[in-house]
Amino acid sequence: MQFYKKRDFGTFISDSFTFFKLYGKNYFKNFILLNGLLLILMVVVIVLGFREFFGALFGSNISGQSYYFEQYMSDNFGLFAALGIFLFIISTALITLNLLFPVFYMKRIAEGKTVVKTDDILNDFKTDFKKVLILYFGLTFLVMPAAMVLFGITYILVFLIIGIVLLLFVIPNLFNTVTFLCYDYFNGNRGFFESLSYAVRSQFSYPNGRESSPYWKYWGSTLIMGLLFYVVSSIFTAVPMIIFIAKLTITAPDGNFEQNPLGGSFGILFFFIYGISSLVSTLLMNVLYINSGLMYYDSRTDLHQKVELAEIETIGSNE
Repeated sequence: MQFYKKRDFGTFISDSFTFFKLYGKNYFKNFILLNGLLLILMVVVIVLGFREFFGALFGSNISGQSYYFEQYMSDNFGLFAALGIFLFIISTALITLNLLFPVFYMKRIAEGKTVVKTDDILNDFKTDFKKVLILYFGLTFLVMPAAMVLFGITYILVFLIIGIVLLLFVIPNLFNTVTFLCYDYFNGNRGFFESLSYAVRSQFSYPNGRESSPYWKYWGSTLIMGLLFYVVSSIFTAVPMIIFIAKLTITAPDGNFEQNPLGGSFGILFFFIYGISSLVSTLLMNVLYINSGLMYYDSRTDLHQKVELAEIETIGSNE
């Protein structure tokens, strides 16, 4: 599969699925091996650490105790603060790993590998450990907060109707900018802020400035793939909520709870299913990451001709 080449809107989508048809088994095997421990830790923290929290939240103000939830939080503030910090560190580290795994994997495939081993990806992380740390802190404390502010402002505008239209543009553009930053930082021999600048500029124009803007095909491809992801992942995330609502309807039809609705074996089952749905959503996100990676390789027109010439020379030498 050739990576450094021009693609149109439809080819981005079809080639994303072609990628998983060719490399999917090897890709997800390595992904689970590298990210599995953090994913399990997150599920365990949610199940064991926040089961009682959500139980108190949904079952608050029971038995005439109007300040039940406030009292519960006051008594356990230290525990939840520690768990919150721990979960923040794990989640941000997992986000960074999830973003970088397809970067290193596609880089290996683009260099000519047909089968990537877990050790190959680990070696890439070790070799570029300093850059990984810089990217982690840059994403966590600079890019993500800025993106959240922009997203928050746009979301508020939803009440003015225009925000709905803006969200259709803001979300794909933010996603592409973040992923392009990751791809370019480890493929473009540039610094963090230079790659961030390239990530923004490449959404609107090619480096040579002579070709038409790729904006609409990048935006359209990410939007379509994002909608597909949303529909499929919603099916899995809706399952635990349906179970929870059914539980409430059966045990407390009048809306009055005599006990924690998430207590006991049901709470464990609920968060176990919730954890599984989160894992499925995490795996599905890789389709978006690969799609964005193909866009990045499309944007590197400066390397298209070099790769094509290298392939011609390889064919000539084989003959």
